[in-house]
Amino acid sequence: MVDALATKGIVEPFPIQTQTIPMGLAGQDIIGQAKTGTGKTLGFGLPLLQSLGLNPEPGVQALVVVPTRELCVQVAEDLTLASSNRDTIVAAIYGGKAYEGQVEQIKSGAQVIVGTPGRLLDLASQRLLSLKNIKVMVLDEADKMLDLGFLADIEKLFAQTPPTRHTMLFSATMPGPIVALARRFMNKPIHIRATDPNEGLTQANIKHVVYRAHSLDKDEVIARILQAEGRGKTVIFTRTKRAAAKLVEELNDRGFNAAAVHGDLNQEQRERAMAAFKAGKKDILVATDVAARGIDVNDVTHVINHTIPDDHDTYLHRAGRTGRAGKTGIAVTFVDWDDMHKWSHINKALDMGIPEPKETYSSSPHLFEDLDIPAGTKGRLPGAPPAAARESSAPKSGGRSSQGGSREGGGSRPPRQRTAPSTDVKRESAEGGGTHDGTAPTRRRRTRTRRGGAGAPGQTPPAA
Repeated sequence: MVDALATKGIVEPFPIQTQTIPMGLAGQDIIGQAKTGTGKTLGFGLPLLQSLGLNPEPGVQALVVVPTRELCVQVAEDLTLASSNRDTIVAAIYGGKAYEGQVEQIKSGAQVIVGTPGRLLDLASQRLLSLKNIKVMVLDEADKMLDLGFLADIEKLFAQTPPTRHTMLFSATMPGPIVALARRFMNKPIHIRATDPNEGLTQANIKHVVYRAHSLDKDEVIARILQAEGRGKTVIFTRTKRAAAKLVEELNDRGFNAAAVHGDLNQEQRERAMAAFKAGKKDILVATDVAARGIDVNDVTHVINHTIPDDHDTYLHRAGRTGRAGKTGIAVTFVDWDDMHKWSHINKALDMGIPEPKETYSSSPHLFEDLDIPAGTKGRLPGAPPAAARESSAPKSGGRSSQGGSREGGGSRPPRQRTAPSTDVKRESAEGGGTHDGTAPTRRRRTRTRRGGAGAPGQTPPAA
């Protein structure tokens, strides 16, 4: 495994790995707590793989439970890398994908399962997944599972595994219900907290910048931040799915290369966007919190909170997408006037010392100084079509793209060529308006005669 990790430049352990790997190899139950992005995955992954041996028997022997699909894919990739020189099969089991491929992996003898609670219980209830031979069970990002309401599902999964299993629980934060869960299902666990007592809750290698910004100016500010010196891959978090989709469209119009990950996209679209971001085909990822714990990309230099998170734990997990693997990063947060109370709570909980964020606009000199943005930078990349050109090339709202039917100016629509209406057409109004436009109706025709007036047979109704 050491050789396999060395191929990706992973040669030195992080503090959480230094403390947990020896105990994990000895079979000791562990509660591992460390800031996000500090190597928890290999902290439990290496002891797990080592316990299975070089040539494990076919069949599920190790289970890693994670809260989100994105994190499931990421953890499975890390374990696959570490076990690349062994005869160990790692399968990712999560919702949003077809059952057949995942069931086939289980039947083919996968020894390590990384999965989300819902899909795991679903397959277990259909007797397609058996957990009776589990030797090692891991809960990763346990606090997020609590937030998402998975605690009851976790208890059901524990109940299906042997009581003699080796259990490890890892998370960035450790709320009371998770500690109670550990006491119930773990055997004399050792709590390892891999943090510097002199370091605050935030990572020292991340620069935190907080601005009070106007909602109508945020896109312009973000576009200028994206042109900062040394800016690499960037993750932008929004509060809603609609805001994420709108921001991606806006950034792409401004000439940037952005992709989105949010709940309105199907699993294939989300995976495609994540793959493009990791490969560098897209250098901006706009996401809702669904992706906050599934993005493990070492070269993310900037995280931007388009809207402030609801609590300090979410703030830590968002900011933790940068500054990973010991590198430095920048976290920029926009605070709306209406959200100052939220920032007050976050600032107090994390002891950040920024009680009043500085009022900031896209033209503010301190914005350029704080984030190394070249002077004179505008909110549109050179070569991107100007807004006026895009609007003129776009079809008019409400217009129809038929041959020769383009509308000029803002005047009223010219009357259509119409054939004389016959008496068998049902008119909608006594004034003669609303007649059928000449296309053959599919509904049954009704005959109605009228006495004189504008709608009399043989007369063309006046233009509406």
